[in-house]
Amino acid sequence: MPLLHSIVHRLDPTLDGERLTLTAAPAPAQSDDPVMASLVNTLNDTYNTKAKGWGSFAEQGDQSGPLLAWLRAYLAGEQDFTQLSTAIAERLARELQAQLSVSGYLLMAHIRQGDTETLFMALVHQREGIGIGEAHQAVPAAQLNVSQLTLAARINLTQWQSDTPGTQYVSFLKDRGGKKLAEGMTALLGMEEGIDAPAETRTLLKAFSDYVEKEDLDEDASREKTDTLVDYANEQLRRGEPMTLETLSELVDEQQPKAFYEHIRNVDYGLAAEIPPDKRTISQFRRFTGRAGGVSISFDSHLLGSSIEYDEGQDRLIIKQVPKQLKEQLAKRKS
Repeated sequence: MPLLHSIVHRLDPTLDGERLTLTAAPAPAQSDDPVMASLVNTLNDTYNTKAKGWGSFAEQGDQSGPLLAWLRAYLAGEQDFTQLSTAIAERLARELQAQLSVSGYLLMAHIRQGDTETLFMALVHQREGIGIGEAHQAVPAAQLNVSQLTLAARINLTQWQSDTPGTQYVSFLKDRGGKKLAEGMTALLGMEEGIDAPAETRTLLKAFSDYVEKEDLDEDASREKTDTLVDYANEQLRRGEPMTLETLSELVDEQQPKAFYEHIRNVDYGLAAEIPPDKRTISQFRRFTGRAGGVSISFDSHLLGSSIEYDEGQDRLIIKQVPKQLKEQLAKRKS
């Protein structure tokens, strides 16, 4: 992950605790600094595992802000990275002046990975630790807490500049306990939140379950396709990129690469062409399958405890919502 530019500013509360102040770095880090590159990579990996909101810049209206103009000036070479990052840091300090817990080091990086360029920002807190000094004695050593982020965002500059309608090229941390921080970040970014990642992921999984049922796949094929979907979602999570329905369809069924995609479009689930995967939703999705004595059972793990119950003591499954097709067959058999 080559770093084109990176810099670290400092945010601190004033002595009276009324507002945040900025201590700006005078210059960016060296682009070939291996320690900075390692830090940015680590923070990116942490960011990819967190719950995020997604959207795009508000070009007009009350939500739009100065960031658009700053980015355009920076990419046009009209201002340098230090000027851009300092302006963003100053704006962030104003937006979050009542949130003094955000004090820490604000890292910003312009990254190129393949053909994609992104702007990444993250507030990192410092904690006290212990190290070994030159005299081989235990000594206090300040450390950055890179595994816990409360404020971060990423802008896919390449997607933004491509101007493709409906693209969700801005993401930001959206932790349940950090609503005010998320609001401050969206105000800084001047963005309109678009896709609800957990809801879209749940809908995608529902579409997949319907597809598996429609195709009447056997146990092995069902498990294989489920693993393919989960593996693809986790890979996109690791890369910090959305899932693409057409790519997923090709992976799910190599013999009929358009089949799953056409199923989604024909049933009209209302899914976008690209879906940011939600880690929590994906991690809970597995299919339970079993076959014995002429009975074949297959269902999604998230149904356990709701429409399906397992009584371990009695060794039985209780199905509360019998599938319509099965219900019709049973009714015909009874008559």
